Amino acid sequence: MENTITQAVQEILNQLKNGNPYGEKVTLVAATKTQSVEAINEAINAGVDAVAENKPQEFRDKNEFLLPCPRHFIGHLQTNKVKYLVGKVELFHSCDRDDLANEIARQSIKNGVVSNVLIQINIGDEETKGGYAYDAAKETFLRLSDTDGLCVKGFMAMLPDTDDEELLRALVRKMRTLFDWGKAQSSAVEYLSVGMSGDYKLCVEEGSNTVRIGSTIFGVRNYQNV
Repeated sequence: MENTITQAVQEILNQLKNGNPYGEKVTLVAATKTQSVEAINEAINAGVDAVAENKPQEFRDKNEFLLPCPRHFIGHLQTNKVKYLVGKVELFHSCDRDDLANEIARQSIKNGVVSNVLIQINIGDEETKGGYAYDAAKETFLRLSDTDGLCVKGFMAMLPDTDDEELLRALVRKMRTLFDWGKAQSSAVEYLSVGMSGDYKLCVEEGSNTVRIGSTIFGVRNYQNV
């Protein structure tokens, strides 16, 4: 079929056009892991708000060939790879631990830039996921907000893989409460990044204003393309 990526993006944008219940625009981030430059550029042309890789090597390989569009980074990041991204990434979604935050700050100061970050919260308290504990979120926010080289723009979370919709909604509401607290602390706070292909509609209904969508735009990933 022709233009399936374009059609998918336009359908999602149509779903998101009225924003969330708080009157905020919902930012559509295309999660571009394993996707070709051609596919990503089609998504950009179709109107996504940003494109995001989750592996530094893929970012480096594709970045110069992509059309103008904000670049985000959404994956787990090793500290020794930060230097390849600072100054090129507009928003780091997955600032999930202190050593990473410190390295982003160090490289940002070295390069004369300020890096925008989201604090990743392990909202489901899952051993298999990274991120700060919810109970440590406020202290972490205040500390990182006072760190040279960083600008904390909000919070990010990945929801547990469960069919318990009420649990998922409750967790997004907890993130929303945290986000509203953060907005009261700093005018820089603008992103609550919760929601992926399987749960983004629910997340937006409960107050997320940024969603990271891959397979719903591009189809099932083909890892042979990597």
